[in-house]
Amino acid sequence: MSAPAPSPLAIVDAAPLPRQDEVLTDAALAFLGELHRLFTPRRDELLARRAERRAEIARTSTLDFRPETAAIRADDSWKVAPAPAALNDRRVEITGPTDRKMTINALNSGAKVWLADFEDASAPTWENVIGGQLNLTAAYTRTIDFTDERTGKSYALRPAEELATVVMRPRGWHLNERHLVDADGKAVPGALVDFGLYFFHNAKRLIELGKGPYFYLPKTESYLEARLWNDIFVFAQDYVGIPQGTVRATVLIETITAAYEMEEILYELRDHASGLNAGRWDYLFSIVKNFRDGGQKFVLPDRNLVTMTAPFMRAYTELLVRTCHKRGAHAIGGMAAFIPSRKDAEVNKVAFEKVRADKDREAGDGFDGSWVAHPDLVPIAMESFDKVLGDKPNQKDRLREDVSVAAGDLIAIDSLDAKPTYDGLVNAVQVGIRYIEAWLRGLGAVAIFNLMEDAATAEISRSQIWQWINAGVVFDDGRRATAELAREVAARELGAIRAEIGEEAFAAGKWQQAHDLLLQVSLDADYADFLTLPAYEQLG
Repeated sequence: MSAPAPSPLAIVDAAPLPRQDEVLTDAALAFLGELHRLFTPRRDELLARRAERRAEIARTSTLDFRPETAAIRADDSWKVAPAPAALNDRRVEITGPTDRKMTINALNSGAKVWLADFEDASAPTWENVIGGQLNLTAAYTRTIDFTDERTGKSYALRPAEELATVVMRPRGWHLNERHLVDADGKAVPGALVDFGLYFFHNAKRLIELGKGPYFYLPKTESYLEARLWNDIFVFAQDYVGIPQGTVRATVLIETITAAYEMEEILYELRDHASGLNAGRWDYLFSIVKNFRDGGQKFVLPDRNLVTMTAPFMRAYTELLVRTCHKRGAHAIGGMAAFIPSRKDAEVNKVAFEKVRADKDREAGDGFDGSWVAHPDLVPIAMESFDKVLGDKPNQKDRLREDVSVAAGDLIAIDSLDAKPTYDGLVNAVQVGIRYIEAWLRGLGAVAIFNLMEDAATAEISRSQIWQWINAGVVFDDGRRATAELAREVAARELGAIRAEIGEEAFAAGKWQQAHDLLLQVSLDADYADFLTLPAYEQLG
């Protein structure tokens, strides 16, 4: 094979990292250059379409299934490609960033799948972007280990047959990678960087290991965005010379618009699709974002009061199971985010019972698997699905033809009795400041109040503050949601953090910056599409 032409891409504003040349080879950069040339213009068009759709929702305050794709929904003959052996049993999936310790722990966790995350559980510092690629390749070549400097404990991979199957999640379409630009200075989309580097270096290696290049696709908003991914997969497989259909993608239905296009999304990806996933916080964030000017009936209560049993959430999850099984795809449930306490057995007992009830419900509803954030939750979720599945790898034969969901059911937010509370405002501010501060230091998965939080948590937190203020919500104690009240709560919280951790630790952190950024995206009249866009400008 002749040497690839020099890539038109340049690395900018980034200090060289150890071993980055192993990732950013001439051949890999040439591949990224081609992906960027061929597909970034379409990405740009699709982002513009998102803005048009949002403007339409602002005018109409409603959504419906698309009339122009009715024939796809009505055609019962098509199915997605059969699942490869390595992705047929997905009863428990663990999620987390791709640092070395997490890579080893997740692969060893006993879960069937690890969602190796370059998206919401990872702050996209250049070090995390490149380091994550190195760690995954090292895992596949079994050259990865880790010793905790604090405890002296060593971590190493278990035998290959005991390891989770990796499904990698690249960044969403809205984020660029500012450190990689073309000849015109235009940044390459982060999604293409994450996907491209991982695919180029590992696709053939994964096939040799009896697995393949498997992906989770985040924040998809329409079937046309799924079509773009499908075209990327077709091109990439030809480029490296592997069979079409080797790539498999699971799409997160975590935007309200995608919930109306589940069948079309599977149809566009049908040769590469392996399932859909129900993601809670981003889904709620998307509802607020799209219906933020829709009036009182679209005002969400405290995020922790919106469980998966809420009528509009139940409609969404049941429609997802029915859609997946009708088309031969896996339906993957939501996240158990609890982090076990090493000090409080009673806290664990109560939380474990909640996790068990949640996973029992999902397994009973027909889901084929579900997510956990911590290895200690793997056995609990496993037990829930084992009870229902037994020796079967999944329950795709449960077609859920009893489910009937009308367009209005998915946005019947006012079917909930719960109302916003002052305590909910305080929690949103507390979690928002704590999460953003960690993110600005390069951490994307953060334990806060015994829950593993990621960027979706911060998005729903700041969106709720914004929505409550703009809707003029009056809380349970008679106080009205105002910008002044949010500032007062944020100032008090910042003072409490300073008192809790001490002056030195406070000064060493990014607490004031996080406080200011949370208030910026919560109080600005112009609602920022994604918190991570202004936050990325401040990321080291």
